[in-house]
Amino acid sequence: MELIRIHGVRNSIYNVKTSGDLRRVADLVDTPQTITVLTKDQINEAGRTDLKEILASQAGVTLGTGENGNAFGDRYIIRGHEARSDVFVDGLRDPGMTTRESFASEQIEITKGPSSTFAGRGSSGGAVNSITKKASTAYQFGRIDAGIGTDDHYRLELDYNTPVSTNFATRINLLSTEEDASGREGISRSRDGLLLSGLYDNTEDLRVYSDFYYLKADDTPDLGSYFDRNLRTPVADIPVYAQSSDFLDSEVFAFTVRTEYDINDSLKFYNATRYGQTSNAYLTTGANGAVRADEDLTAPGAATIRLSTHQGWQEVEYFATQFNLFWDVSTGSVEHKILFGLEVSDEEVENGVFSFDDNTAATNCSTSGRRGVSAGYCLLDGNGDVYAQPQNIMGRTFERGNADSLFSAQTVAAYIMDTATINEQWQVFFGLRQDTIDYSNDAVSRGTELDYAYKDDFHNGHLGVVYSINDDANIYVSYATATNINGGESDLGANCGYGGLCGDTDQASAADPETVENIELGAKFSLLDEKLFVAALFQMTKFNVMESVGTDDYSTLGTLNTGKNRVKGVEFAMNGNLTDKLSIQVSAAKMESDVLASINQGNIGLNLSNFAEESAYVQLRYQPNDSFAFGGDFTYQGEMYGGQPDSAAGYDATNSQYSIVIPSYNVVNLFANYHASEAMTFRLNIGNVTDTEYWTAAYRSGAFMYLGDGRSARATVTYEF
Repeated sequence: MELIRIHGVRNSIYNVKTSGDLRRVADLVDTPQTITVLTKDQINEAGRTDLKEILASQAGVTLGTGENGNAFGDRYIIRGHEARSDVFVDGLRDPGMTTRESFASEQIEITKGPSSTFAGRGSSGGAVNSITKKASTAYQFGRIDAGIGTDDHYRLELDYNTPVSTNFATRINLLSTEEDASGREGISRSRDGLLLSGLYDNTEDLRVYSDFYYLKADDTPDLGSYFDRNLRTPVADIPVYAQSSDFLDSEVFAFTVRTEYDINDSLKFYNATRYGQTSNAYLTTGANGAVRADEDLTAPGAATIRLSTHQGWQEVEYFATQFNLFWDVSTGSVEHKILFGLEVSDEEVENGVFSFDDNTAATNCSTSGRRGVSAGYCLLDGNGDVYAQPQNIMGRTFERGNADSLFSAQTVAAYIMDTATINEQWQVFFGLRQDTIDYSNDAVSRGTELDYAYKDDFHNGHLGVVYSINDDANIYVSYATATNINGGESDLGANCGYGGLCGDTDQASAADPETVENIELGAKFSLLDEKLFVAALFQMTKFNVMESVGTDDYSTLGTLNTGKNRVKGVEFAMNGNLTDKLSIQVSAAKMESDVLASINQGNIGLNLSNFAEESAYVQLRYQPNDSFAFGGDFTYQGEMYGGQPDSAAGYDATNSQYSIVIPSYNVVNLFANYHASEAMTFRLNIGNVTDTEYWTAAYRSGAFMYLGDGRSARATVTYEF
């Protein structure tokens, strides 16, 4: 067998023709839905590594925050709708709130609009699917990426694939990286990862892939700044206030087996089975503006910054298996690609908090709040200066406490999809899925134990019609639905003010699921087989939105299906090679959101929270000769307003203005590649070239606003063998 060496770094790929999900049998240009595919080359050259920062740069995607339930697990909002539980790896749901890295991903796919036919519950605004690197018998390949940079950055990656014999191959991916947040010394990130994969290929009809994935993340986290309600702007240049006891620890391991069997020319079988465990625990410090109380002994009435504690832990164990039968058949002149599927999953999620010992440091200030005067911890002394050794102000000691919720969901789903080619001009996609879920959540609400449990069936469908103008241009119309179950976010427990379960157990189980309908009209053009252009006009309506009913947002009276909202807009995308020297990836979205119905009449007509009406992303790569390539990317996110995702943004009716404003921002990153030889390439990345201070998300009260990274420089050498 002849072995082939590949050198992807010299000829970066910005365009792919097909999805990495085998269930999507049509080429992307023939798929009646908006799907953005980010290749490994694009991700590397952009210099982003965590999935959260990769997605945050994309049009139509924003970030959300959380308090105590989950402040730091990856949390995404797609087209205005919560998507933190809509993350998949190779088509299987990846549950749990963890840190996710890209070192083991071949490409990342962002599906816009409801995807429940493929995904099951959730996926209201879309879903994210990472395609894992796989072993291959076709080539031998080795690659080492070693990087250093500002802010104590280092990153080391190994990717090595080797055929053991004609039928067997192995591949190993290793990661070790560490850095401080740019411009925030002491706010650190550390990642260690492993992907060990194997392949058995009998070269005729059977292929069996297996892989073991492990990632450990150890961070000192940062809740960023806070919103100054008087100046109506986030506080700039806030000092680093993280305490020495702060941490964010995330650990993931998963074992997956994928089997492909060609029964005959028209029948193919595919199974994917995964078992995994994840853990996420954090203790972090928040900072918010305050005034010392008149009773304060140091500086009564002085402005200060009060420190607060946010913390929690989560343990996840899950199993999922998916069976797919592909059948290519003709009925008369119509050619069908039919897929029959069965999926079984079992998720167990335990959430809890930490308890603190009495021997924490003495308080250093007194401030006034809604509960009166209380002793606490302040970052600033009586003169308005930062205290000496600010990282030791709180001096916390703690231990892991008991669980306060145990989420369990066993799901059995059956689906059928058909991609039917009527003739040279017309193609129809039809999908129908039924999910049967057995749900329980043993939660504690303000000291009261509540055992929520119910069983439910829900159905979703997708109908898309594609008309081919010619071989390279299509117009499509699509209708798709999604369903969100009551209590479907596994990290919320009975936190009613954040979208968790509320009320007595009978009331919660009787609530209807939220449903979403999406209508989309789009066009796709594949020009010169080198680039894909997409334009889509869509309207997405969410019915039976669950809202907390009572005297305030934190009421425990219950959740009722009292809300309705709508997002509509237009999205453009293009990626591929414009010329033999210039590659591009562009996405832009212009959207509007409206609350159409709510238990609180004052919410009607408001925007959804953490929703950017305008957003854009551009990544360019120019290679004038075989030795040199350079480019960069540009991210724009429009103004957003803070609040609970999927709900109306916070609004000050007295002053007729949104309460918490996240300013719009622009960020520019640059890179350059120098190919010193066939085997060695040097790359320089400069992140946030203008050193812009910007904020990516806000908590509903404005008590914290996540900070984007400042300017950074990274130098990477790649050696291929």
